[in-house]
Amino acid sequence: MAAAATIDARLHGAGKFEANPATRDSRWVKIAVLGVGLTYFLIFLLLPLIAVFAEAFRKGAETYFSALVEPDALSAVKLTLLAAAIAVPLNLVFGLAAAWAIAKFEFPGKNLLITLIDLPFSVSPVVAGLIYVLVFGRQGWFGPWLLDHDIKIIFAVPAIVLATIFVTFPFIARELIPLMQAQGKDEEEAAISLGASGIQTFLRVTIPNVKWALLYGVILCNARAMGEFGAVSVVSGHIRGETNTMPLYVEILYNEYQFAAAFAVASLLALLALVTLALKTYVEWRANKHVVEGQGQ
Repeated sequence: MAAAATIDARLHGAGKFEANPATRDSRWVKIAVLGVGLTYFLIFLLLPLIAVFAEAFRKGAETYFSALVEPDALSAVKLTLLAAAIAVPLNLVFGLAAAWAIAKFEFPGKNLLITLIDLPFSVSPVVAGLIYVLVFGRQGWFGPWLLDHDIKIIFAVPAIVLATIFVTFPFIARELIPLMQAQGKDEEEAAISLGASGIQTFLRVTIPNVKWALLYGVILCNARAMGEFGAVSVVSGHIRGETNTMPLYVEILYNEYQFAAAFAVASLLALLALVTLALKTYVEWRANKHVVEGQGQ
């Protein structure tokens, strides 16, 4: 009884909860933790980013922009955008379908599907590229048939697109699955009970409830698609003007000691990363605002 009275006095005696001083970190601990975090951010994130732009403009703006308008550079930019433009919408369709199936339905093989979605996270991108070479290469499983029908996949644009799809397809699904599972099935079941069809329920109930997580996943998927190196490097063949994406083109320029041009193209990737970060922050803010507004209603 005495212990209960003591706790009650702590909680209500002063009108608010008074934290135990023993659980409070000292000022020096807070400073040390903050210092470690800021130092890590400065050395490993901010300084490399500054160095990329500093090296890119070291020989002047004219050299910088001339490196970006080179035919091979423009080809690399176009191929990077093309691969992302194909991979992201396909992963969007897959991510929505997989997340909807996993979160809203029970079916045989559900756990296997969840495991397969995480496969690109556990397999090295280089290994993924080698798998495509084994399947579609000249000496691969379908190589002779593809050769007979004059279909080229490896060391061509199709292989780059396939490799990009493989390494990026978990991002959208992994953003949607936890949210859909947390939301449950009540709203969908209510819509169906009121006469809505499956597609109407999906478009008017499910999609609006996950739109911010969906956009967040698309942003991450697009960022990974444009920055992918390992899998694309294996299947591309490094053909100038044809199968070089921006990361591959940066490597070629750097190996040829064209440092200014290499950093100029790399600065475009860094700029895309900053734009992605800004969009990511905005989406997180809107999503949190949406949650707060929903709780207030």
